[in-house]
Amino acid sequence: MSDHGMDQRLAALESRLGRLEQLLVGLDGKLDRSGVNLAEAKAGIQAWVTEYVSLRLQQLVPETCEHPERDVEEIELAEGPVLPGTRIRCTDEVLHRLGRIPIPFVRQMVAQKVAETAQAERVGLVDVTFFERSATF
Repeated sequence: MSDHGMDQRLAALESRLGRLEQLLVGLDGKLDRSGVNLAEAKAGIQAWVTEYVSLRLQQLVPETCEHPERDVEEIELAEGPVLPGTRIRCTDEVLHRLGRIPIPFVRQMVAQKVAETAQAERVGLVDVTFFERSATF
């Protein structure tokens, strides 16, 4: 390669490096002007994580540890079988019918659907009639 060709290649390379340097200086200026406050960013991320964890915990443990005072009649009503995976009371016949569903995840889906319907309609005890009506999708 001749000295003239080498000089041209060096000049082209220096020109490209100059443009790259200008781009980097411009980018640095934009970053400085953006005024990213690391303390605010950290606080924002912490708040988001705290809220997320709080929501997940509420999904896992929706009840509080405080229990209101109940009458003797309410305590007697609270005893007995419940729908699997829920706190909704049901009759033994309903448990028997649920047990006859052969596929476990379908059984759980039906129990959850019945429980959601019972909560929505404020039903205290799920009997066979209510079960048959609310177990349909």
